Amino acid sequence: MLERKDFLSLNFVKKEDFTGSHQGMRFMLRQATVEEEKKLQVYIWPEPFCFGATKEEKKLTEYFAFNEDGLAEAIAWMNERYPLVKYRE
Repeated sequence: MLERKDFLSLNFVKKEDFTGSHQGMRFMLRQATVEEEKKLQVYIWPEPFCFGATKEEKKLTEYFAFNEDGLAEAIAWMNERYPLVKYRE
């Protein structure tokens, strides 16, 4: 299960995409602008491939508020959807 301590600060995400993996699931957090509002965009997809090499239909994405509450919601969202995207041999 992913926890807040597994992620860098949102200040990092302001400058760079944050990517990682967790037991067969890869993820990416990035800053996005939606209707002139700063949002936290989160992608999850199955291993073993990187974001660019994974088919779009295998990726799930969602937007959250770009603050600590939004990050907490994003982590909960990733944990809930983990069974849908984890890599199965």
